[in-house]
Amino acid sequence: MSRQGATIVVALIATAVLMIMVLNGGGRAAAEEPLRAGVAVNPVLVDLQERTFRFFWDTANPENGLIPDRHPTPSYSSIAAVGFGLTTYPIGVERGYVTREEARQRVVKTLRFFADAPQGPEPRGVTGYRGFFYHFLDMKTGQRFEDSELSTVDTAILLAGALFCQSYFDGPDPEEVEIRSLAEAIYRRVDWRWAQPKAPAISLGWLPEEGFLQYDWRGYNEAMLVYLLALGSPTFPVDLDAWQEWTSTYDKHWGTFFGQEHLSFGPLFGHQYTHVWVDLRDIRDAYMQRRGLDYFENSRRAVQAQRAYAVANPRRCRDYGESMWGITASDGPADVEIPDPTGRSQRFRSYAARGIDLTGKLDDCTLAPTAVVASLPFAPDLVIPAILEMHRRYGEHIYSKYGFLDAFNRTFTYDIPLRHGRHVPEFGWVASDYLGIDQGASLVMIENYRSALVWRVMRQNPYVRRGLQQAGFSGGWLGPRR
Repeated sequence: MSRQGATIVVALIATAVLMIMVLNGGGRAAAEEPLRAGVAVNPVLVDLQERTFRFFWDTANPENGLIPDRHPTPSYSSIAAVGFGLTTYPIGVERGYVTREEARQRVVKTLRFFADAPQGPEPRGVTGYRGFFYHFLDMKTGQRFEDSELSTVDTAILLAGALFCQSYFDGPDPEEVEIRSLAEAIYRRVDWRWAQPKAPAISLGWLPEEGFLQYDWRGYNEAMLVYLLALGSPTFPVDLDAWQEWTSTYDKHWGTFFGQEHLSFGPLFGHQYTHVWVDLRDIRDAYMQRRGLDYFENSRRAVQAQRAYAVANPRRCRDYGESMWGITASDGPADVEIPDPTGRSQRFRSYAARGIDLTGKLDDCTLAPTAVVASLPFAPDLVIPAILEMHRRYGEHIYSKYGFLDAFNRTFTYDIPLRHGRHVPEFGWVASDYLGIDQGASLVMIENYRSALVWRVMRQNPYVRRGLQQAGFSGGWLGPRR
């Protein structure tokens, strides 16, 4: 069968699936129930959300929908940033930033590109292989950028954005029908079983020059989304023991950290990313059922631990405190070690997955606004004061055209050559760029706080529901506990 013939067959299947969804109350009609009535939203949050949306709308390549990994520094595209971008476009419709017609035109162009882009085992001239996509793509050609890896987690983030658009654009307009069909085709093509060279675990990725990477995904981190989408696949689902493998290392990371008993992961993005698309409130798998909490509560505790860490401030970072915190993967000033005035060596890093621990060794005093903003649904009582304080105290340096710049470091006051960002006299170091993945997590989690739009729409997606059920989740909106 030709590729065109296969696409037609998949499109017919997609239409049938989506018709079933609509008949069972899916689609946009399911997005009318508000998260909380009468939420008073601070004007700073309103402004921040729109500015962040404009990052995706303005920086995308209009020919293929690709989003840059960073901006304004010239950059390749990140497929994860594209997944976040796809998620932001319906939010732009609901908030009145763009029309529904404008949003669906952007979405259909993006999905057409990924549906038609060449796939194959060759190291050059392709966009992906076995349904997965390379982590970084050339912004213009859409082909693999340099030696980037075929990434399972970044593909999962791209798919999450596509599936959200599949469920949101539920109308009869031909472009909306096409969006649903394209998302279906892209998702069905992913061969999750191939990505299990050491089953039941799923590999981090693959390189055409070397084969599968050594690391396999085991919890707890951002790759929960990988396993849920792999379990929910209608074509190449992984076996149920994959989830048991994923949770097999949880006990190593369970403990009490800065007064909070929870499943830990140092950088906050690991506590945020799956929650961007999946409503994990009041539903539990077997592990969390045994621990007596859900993943949403676990993330809330992680946020509380971050704030308590900032108050304890074991690294003696400048300005850390109750309203100044937020550590995650982000840009940083430089990879250097510099003695402080007492003679103690201070180590700083450029881009790194920063986090918290009892000693402060994973921290170099770099704060990332996305760590705070994307935690908004979990602990608004802690997050909103921190957002407002960052904006009030440092806005002239860290808040600009597309909202908060990626990161800043008040402790790094050294005027030396930098890999990223700039030195600001009497302030410290400030990033020069916006990062697509950080912008996306911030924008969508503001919306989940304001209206739960993404959560409510994704509850209706049959593949997300199936993935959760296959992983053993039950209760809450998924139904009776088994």
